[in-house]
Amino acid sequence: QVQLVESGGGLVQPGGSLTLTCAPSRTIFNINDMGWYRQAPGKQRELVAIITHLGSTNYAGSVKGRFTISRDFATNTVYLQMSSLKPEDTAVYYCYAKTRSWPPVEYWGNGTLVTVSS
Repeated sequence: QVQLVESGGGLVQPGGSLTLTCAPSRTIFNINDMGWYRQAPGKQRELVAIITHLGSTNYAGSVKGRFTISRDFATNTVYLQMSSLKPEDTAVYYCYAKTRSWPPVEYWGNGTLVTVSS
């Protein structure tokens, strides 16, 4: 079974930077969107950033200008560069992928914890 494997989470001070990485454990064909969601304690999971197979990106308003999503289309590895981190960015970050097939197939990672604290 194909899994999305995340890495790069950890503890960082406010104002610091962190980069998350996500790659599929095996090749997934015809991936359309890849991206990142996050879930803070006691809150619903929310979209952070997404990148399509054409390279178009979309960001949550709360991270725009601070986070950058990028993607290696050869390996379908997706990155999330996070800077100027705030305590409210503390959450479990989940990698996401959706295929172009119909019906589309969705894949999720197990999540990586990012804690922003002094």
